[in-house]
Amino acid sequence: MSLEIKVPAVGESITEVTIGQWFKKDGDYVEMDEVICELESDKATFELTAEAAGVLTTKAGEGDTLEIGAVICEINTDGQAGAEIEKSDEDRDKPKESKSNGGGATGEVKEMIVPTVGESITEVTLANWLKADGDYVELDEIIAEVDSDKATFELPAEANGILRHVAQEGDTLEIGGLICKIEVTEGGAPASSESSSDAASSAKSDSSSSSDKETYATGHASPAAAKILAEKGLDPKDVKGTGKDGRITKEDAEKAEKPAPKPAAKPAESKKEEKVEAAPKVAGSRDSRREKMTSLRKTVSRRLVAVKNETAMLTTFNEVNMGPIMELRKKFKDQFKEKHGVNLGFMSFFTKAVCVALQEWPAVNAQIDGNEIVYNDFCDISIAVSAPKGLVVPVIRNAEAMSFEQIEKEVVRLATKARDNKLSIEEMTGGTFTLTNGGIFGSMMSTPIINAPQSAILGMHNIVERPMAVNGEVKILPMMYLALSYDHRIIDGRESVSFLVRVKQLLEDPTRLLFGV
Repeated sequence: MSLEIKVPAVGESITEVTIGQWFKKDGDYVEMDEVICELESDKATFELTAEAAGVLTTKAGEGDTLEIGAVICEINTDGQAGAEIEKSDEDRDKPKESKSNGGGATGEVKEMIVPTVGESITEVTLANWLKADGDYVELDEIIAEVDSDKATFELPAEANGILRHVAQEGDTLEIGGLICKIEVTEGGAPASSESSSDAASSAKSDSSSSSDKETYATGHASPAAAKILAEKGLDPKDVKGTGKDGRITKEDAEKAEKPAPKPAAKPAESKKEEKVEAAPKVAGSRDSRREKMTSLRKTVSRRLVAVKNETAMLTTFNEVNMGPIMELRKKFKDQFKEKHGVNLGFMSFFTKAVCVALQEWPAVNAQIDGNEIVYNDFCDISIAVSAPKGLVVPVIRNAEAMSFEQIEKEVVRLATKARDNKLSIEEMTGGTFTLTNGGIFGSMMSTPIINAPQSAILGMHNIVERPMAVNGEVKILPMMYLALSYDHRIIDGRESVSFLVRVKQLLEDPTRLLFGV
């Protein structure tokens, strides 16, 4: 019986693919689910697996472009016996050894889809594979990391078996989309996986050794590479390919540059003068690189622009003498850490101060919802943290009811999780007011952007000693500029200025925080 293998659908907008390379030759015997060739689209590279065991008959060659649904090869399922006869005694013994040395395939293939990671999240980006294609994975072992527009999640294996990648790093997948397959095995890692990896490595060495040979693929660009070369206005003939048999890959196209125009010939007598006038050659790298924006970075960018366009944002400034807080910290920081196991920082003072001021000026703690204003009796304070993948804003819930110790511990916990990309969606949603501290990076003054749908954000800056007039005398004091950005649609000037003055008052006399006055 002859089974036709057709080009599968690999994406909604993809209508054709190109055969990158055949891993199996015409006439070879292939196993079910064995990777037989590599297909390239203008977006990604995919692997094509055998749908049955038998003898392979190819219908298209490397470099051919086929439409979705076209026949790419046939598998003669009755040709198994003939193929076995052609194998050497050594080759026939290998499957037996692999079965006796380890677990065997059950024939079941587990398809893993993108799980639901939050109510408002409809798609994720595959950040990186932690397990390579063809690796043996165990149940619940972490195999990949996926990014959403809010957080990073780990993807655990749903069965024991051999991992087969379907999506590539950087691909954006919808919730429920197929991300990988697992060829289920029993009895532990199959010994054949080692021989597979050896075969794969030998195949790579064969392809690298044959890259110098002139074949049909030499100088031929993949669809993605051809698109990039067309945009740059380059001829594939001027680009050297590093792929198999000299094939031009996407990376080759991205690195390719237009050749410098040849200088016009000059008379022989002017050659000496030309050497004198030639520009000096300066040694140094002029490399550049492109990186795809993460989902988090794209979402932050979109929201910040939306806030600028959709709110009547205004910023008011004030300055605060940080001397009293610094003296208080210096006096009690050792006792505080010894008793509570955490440092006494500035953030707890600012959090307590804004909570008092927010309860006195509720409009600063409110938000607009359609044609209504929502006033909050609680203070959920968002803390802006610079994480490796972008800015995140975890929330301290009911900060108005927390002590200095509780606030400091919560700040440390959330900041640590943010830098390790371990924050959950629940820890980053909500919030009624935001604190951002640009001073830790050396910022003297800035105009922070509101964290929608909140109505205000307080920017803290670096502490600088400056001469100040105090009771008719000039004194050197540690001063900090405070910046309150607010939505003028809901917060009037009187409320914003009064709020900031109240925060200044509480910070310059922190004992007020203890007595609530």
